[in-house]
Amino acid sequence: MKFSSEDVAQYLREHPEFFEEYAEMLTGIQVPHPHGGRAIPISERQIVALRDKNRVLQDKLGELIRFGEENGAITEKMHRLSVALLACDRLTDFMHGLNFHLREDFSVPHLALRLWDISAEDMELPEFTPVSTDIHILADSLLHPYCGSHVLDEIKGWFGEDAIRLRSFAIVALRAERTMGLLIMASEDPERFYPEMGIIYLAQLGELVSAALRRFTKPPNSAK
Repeated sequence: MKFSSEDVAQYLREHPEFFEEYAEMLTGIQVPHPHGGRAIPISERQIVALRDKNRVLQDKLGELIRFGEENGAITEKMHRLSVALLACDRLTDFMHGLNFHLREDFSVPHLALRLWDISAEDMELPEFTPVSTDIHILADSLLHPYCGSHVLDEIKGWFGEDAIRLRSFAIVALRAERTMGLLIMASEDPERFYPEMGIIYLAQLGELVSAALRRFTKPPNSAK
């Protein structure tokens, strides 16, 4: 009778005592090294397999630790930004703090901010430049942050001479009871803000900035 490999494997699974009865024979069995080269005893092959498994587990653990450290660092940066924005009594200080922390803490190279229905001491600032109907429609329809390479030409124009070099953008709508602006971050790196990236921190950033801006918004009946 001819036995298949599966028959042998099934027999060994059902009769584990075989390994005790023929322990001496097993020590003499040579099997190919999993990484090529000479044949090695089956016991050594098991040790190599355990080492490989341990190496994989160590790599996964290291990856989890790195993710945890990165998330912890981002959380700390978000905390510093929160404290800075809530400490501002003037809108100009607020915008300066937002710009500073996004550039210095989050290493965002290019920023643009447009606000409306806001009470400010200096309405001549670029952030209050009137925007088109298309921008208002975009802001109202943007339920989640957008990341990618395509933006309206009007938005590109907000970055002046730098616009021609920008390859990726993140657009975050700012809203409380109603939409009150757009925050756009941009980079020359096409992979900095890409469509498949996670947006949880961008969404939290939008919520934070929106909440901090609420104290500067105009009453609903005075909005245009």
